[in-house]
Amino acid sequence: MKIKKFSNKPSDISERIGAKPVVCYPNNNIEEKNLNILHLARKNLNKKNEIIIPPRDAKTFQVKMGEFFRIESVEGPQVGDLNLFNLNNLNEKFYSGKTRALYGTHLSVGDKMFSSFPYLRSLATITWDTLDWYDYDDDGGSVHDVIGTRCDPYTSKLLSGNDYHYCCHSNLTRALVKEKKLKIDEAEKIVHDVLNVFMLTGFTNDTKQYFMKASPVRPGDYLEFFAETDLLGVLSACPGGDCGSEHSSDVAKCYPLKVSIWDVDKNFLEGIKISKISSYNRDHGLTD
Repeated sequence: MKIKKFSNKPSDISERIGAKPVVCYPNNNIEEKNLNILHLARKNLNKKNEIIIPPRDAKTFQVKMGEFFRIESVEGPQVGDLNLFNLNNLNEKFYSGKTRALYGTHLSVGDKMFSSFPYLRSLATITWDTLDWYDYDDDGGSVHDVIGTRCDPYTSKLLSGNDYHYCCHSNLTRALVKEKKLKIDEAEKIVHDVLNVFMLTGFTNDTKQYFMKASPVRPGDYLEFFAETDLLGVLSACPGGDCGSEHSSDVAKCYPLKVSIWDVDKNFLEGIKISKISSYNRDHGLTD
């Protein structure tokens, strides 16, 4: 937050600030090539299961490779914090930072959710988004961000001095403890930066601080994914509700979220190219 400036401007300032931006990670090589197949397949989905996530709580769900899943608003405007893991290897989990570097601050149809090092493959692809009409508003805000990390009790304690146990970080931790029979320390270490589903966020123009606005999500809206490996999902219904006022408290009006799992006849997936684990040899220059 660069508000105060203490240094003197250099004489060659025009040269130093005149550089043109260069995209760090051109993503042409990872452009989604399955979308036409997936859009045909999604017209033939069969619902297998659904899970309701209570307000200010989290639950786990499992999705098999080749299945679809949806996160849906059901009673009122509500945002959700999503963690994704390889069902058979919890060390492979969603890498929010790298996904952000590859696609930008907010995700939508055709974007992939990449996993952590050393795997770096797509865990899931977003196939449908009923809020894609929102685009970016005049404040630079948009939905489904990979900027924010998740609300957590440590930052809440730092800023307010209060102990609050129903932040998304705590909700996700509890759900993992119950699902995988982990100790709290074990679960907390693998909870990771989230996809903020339905959350409307951006950076302020003046101080460049992370902001949130009331989400435009309404009952019936959903974000849909295609699973590229067997997945364990963990979803928290954020204590901030629509995140139009505050979070990390019991003040905001909150609603449940629904996760539904859908399968499809595999004939509709013919030609799909599933993302593979990185083929980098992991030498890191040690044998040069």
